[in-house]
Amino acid sequence: MLQHGLLLERLLAGDFICQISDEDAFRHLSQEQTQQEINHYLRPLNRRLVSNDDGSVFYLGYHELTKEAREHLSSQFALTVQSLLPLLEWLQLVQETLGRDSALTAGDTIKLQEFVLRTEDNQSLRQRLNALASDRFFNSQSEQLDSQVKLIFRRLKEHGYLLQPHSERQYYIVTGKIDYLLDVIRFIRDEEQLPVDDTPSQEALL
Repeated sequence: MLQHGLLLERLLAGDFICQISDEDAFRHLSQEQTQQEINHYLRPLNRRLVSNDDGSVFYLGYHELTKEAREHLSSQFALTVQSLLPLLEWLQLVQETLGRDSALTAGDTIKLQEFVLRTEDNQSLRQRLNALASDRFFNSQSEQLDSQVKLIFRRLKEHGYLLQPHSERQYYIVTGKIDYLLDVIRFIRDEEQLPVDDTPSQEALL
C-alpha cells in the first residue's frame, strides 16, 4: 500500500482529484486494481473511493452512514450550501460574460483579462460582480474591478475549483470539482427541494 501512500494522504485530507488537477494520480485512480487496493485499505476507516456521475473527479465518501459519518456529512453539507449561491452566480457570470452556451466543466479555460475587459464594458455585469465580490465567501474589500476579479479567482483556486498552470500567466483551467459541485446542486434541487432553480438562468446551468 506504500505505492498509494501519497494518494491516500491527499484523499483523506479532502482532496478532489481529476485529470486537470493531477493527470497521473487521476490515471492511477481510474484503474480498477488501484481502486480495489485503496478501498481495501480504507474499509477499516469506514471510507471508500467514489467518483461523480461522469467519472471526471475522485474523492472519498463513507462506506456506511454511521452516526459519526452523518454528523460529518451534515456539517460538510451545511458549508457547501452556504457557498452555493455565490458559486452559482459566478458560474452564471462567466457563462454570460464570455458568451458561453453551456455551464463550465472540467478542462475549460478562462482568460482573466478577457473576463475583466468584457465585464468593464457592461454596467449590469459590473454591478453583479461587485455584489459577488463582497459576498462573505469571497469577502473582497476593494472597489476596483481588477482587484475584485483577481480575488474571486484566487479564492476559487484555493478551494480547488480552478487551476492556474503558470503563476505569471493570468489564465485558469476549470477542475473536475466544478462537475462535482453541479452534481451536488442537482441533488439538492431534486432531493432536498432547495430552490436553486428559481430563475431561468440558474436552471439553464443545471
